Amino acid sequence: MRYLWSIPAAVVAWFVGGFSATYLKGLPDGTTYFVPPRIDLVVLGGFAGGVLAGLLIGRIRIAVPVVLVVAAGLWWLTGNSFGQRDLLITLLVASAVGGFFGALGARSTVVAAFALALPVAWTALRPAEQLANWQWLWQLNGLLVGAGLAILLYIACWKRGWRSVGSWIPLTGFYLACFGIVASVRLVSQSTGKPMDAVGDASTEAFFQSFEPLLREYWPWMVVGVLLAIPMVALKLRALPPPPPPPDPYADRSNDAVLSDDLDWIDQQEPRRRLLSRRPSVQSAQE
Repeated sequence: MRYLWSIPAAVVAWFVGGFSATYLKGLPDGTTYFVPPRIDLVVLGGFAGGVLAGLLIGRIRIAVPVVLVVAAGLWWLTGNSFGQRDLLITLLVASAVGGFFGALGARSTVVAAFALALPVAWTALRPAEQLANWQWLWQLNGLLVGAGLAILLYIACWKRGWRSVGSWIPLTGFYLACFGIVASVRLVSQSTGKPMDAVGDASTEAFFQSFEPLLREYWPWMVVGVLLAIPMVALKLRALPPPPPPPDPYADRSNDAVLSDDLDWIDQQEPRRRLLSRRPSVQSAQE
């Protein structure tokens, strides 16, 4: 019965989280970070949608085929040509890998939170890139950075509650590292035709230089994100029903089954005693 709602929900989650093939087709050229057109959304979108779908289904052997069918079906329904094998194979591989990590995250959602950190970091700094006003740029980017961190921390505690709070520190560090990864990949995509050594040095420098402005400008928003995640987790745990009591191993047995073998005589019916006449003593018998 669980798959009757989880599979349709997973299809919707892949469509929304994966940005859908219609959204991919409608984007103008030149708005992506990677060298091939729209390959960034194909990779990160399919990966994020696969993670959400696998998180809902919770079974690797079911989640991976479902996301593959959904990805290929939406690619065909939106009019994309199957001749673009590179984009199609990239979408299928990203969706399958995301579904794998999402299904693993069904047991411990910390895995799903780490898997979603890169797509969330890639999305956080993207909408405000065209803004010229620094004030609006700081507010919008900071709001998205803090909201993304709060969502990741909330997902990490979805399954195990406060026991997963210990993962917040490494998850925050990995979330910050994802911004460096995005900056490095963006620089590599803009350095086509240059020597590989120069591109590698520049991407490494861009990776480490991305942390200083991020921490200097957006650290108040990240603190707000952590403070927001605490009541979110508390309200989620408060809304859950109390855990059921542990099952009684002797519930289906009678009270006699609890007694050990050496105590069975307690429930046995005592035999009726017979009153015997008093035997004459030896002295009276001699007399």
